[in-house]
Amino acid sequence: MTREHHERPSVVEPIVEPIVDLRNVTKDYRAPAGVVRALCGVTCRIGAGELVGIVGRSGCGKSTLLNVMTGIDRPTSGTVRIAGTVVDSLDESRLASWRGRQVGIVFQFFQLLPTLTVAENVVLPMDFCNTRPPRERRPLALALLERVGIADQADKFPLDLSGGQQQRAAIARALANDPPLLVADEPTGNLDSRTGQAVWRLFTELAAAGKTVVVVTHDAQVAGWVHRVIGLADGTVVSDAARAATGGTEAARA
Repeated sequence: MTREHHERPSVVEPIVEPIVDLRNVTKDYRAPAGVVRALCGVTCRIGAGELVGIVGRSGCGKSTLLNVMTGIDRPTSGTVRIAGTVVDSLDESRLASWRGRQVGIVFQFFQLLPTLTVAENVVLPMDFCNTRPPRERRPLALALLERVGIADQADKFPLDLSGGQQQRAAIARALANDPPLLVADEPTGNLDSRTGQAVWRLFTELAAAGKTVVVVTHDAQVAGWVHRVIGLADGTVVSDAARAATGGTEAARA
């Protein structure tokens, strides 16, 4: 008797590696009073296209966590893997090259060079990492400034721009080498609420396009924009709550 039914072969789903993968990370600093533990056994994974907010009181370890993700600080113990690279295994020269290509950093105070035009600030990471032929760098910078909505400010100096425009320029610069990970430390801290909403909207658009975006923030509107909120207290993850991103509708009503 022949079999009329055959078992369907099992389908193995591909394993998708997270962009951010921290395993039991601790970070200690030496102080006059002794060793201070800024991070205590932090484990978290963040995937491509996620917009994640990191929240907590001042001194809870938020900025240290970003510094460990970006290789600015090395963990005392544990493993930091970003986009498939074990960051804490890199020596200083390889680390600088890796960071320039794999991570875009947005600062609260913009950190734009005042003697360069906005477009020249965006070109700078391409110059440092030699990621594009020289003739392609300015056109790409202009395209990035168009993407963040300030192409008409390209040939002005940073101090001629508003705070919101400077932050958009800083985001364009962070995207210059097309990194898979964008991190931002209090990016709306010096902006009014309307301009802050515009920056959050830009982050949601970047995440929708596939960027992993991690934002340290005290902004009360964070839950209306992000996919997840990771809460820190005393260097420890105390909550990791998934949120349904609203495209800013909750924040806009606030």
